[in-house]
Amino acid sequence: DNFSRSSKGILRGLHYQIEKPQGKLLYVVSGEIFDVAVDIRAGSPTFRGWFGITLSSGNKRQIYIPPGFAHGFCVLSDTADVIYKCTEQYYQEHDRSLAWDDPDIGIDWPIKDPILSQKDASASRLKDISAKDMPIYTP
Repeated sequence: DNFSRSSKGILRGLHYQIEKPQGKLLYVVSGEIFDVAVDIRAGSPTFRGWFGITLSSGNKRQIYIPPGFAHGFCVLSDTADVIYKCTEQYYQEHDRSLAWDDPDIGIDWPIKDPILSQKDASASRLKDISAKDMPIYTP
């Protein structure tokens, strides 16, 4: 299991892994987040489609993010503790980021002016990511 603790206003993502893409099962043990998955698999019929859901310790919802999707979340409560299980190990050399505010995707985030890491603040828009850095859709 992996664990993440974040404070209100922090936005993590959108992250994905090439070569060895990860599926992730997430749930919140304390607090509340808005969680997002974006299909960025080249050739997918739902390419650029996104889904968002509020996860909290109160609603006990979970979400599964399939391999080949970019993933991110923002913290809505004072703090949030998130547990996630992955189908593949983390490989730093395969880790990539997609801009959280890419207008070609148009995610309706419930916060304005999020707190971002340097990595997430400098992430590329989807149209600027080379084909070699994109997961491939396999039906």
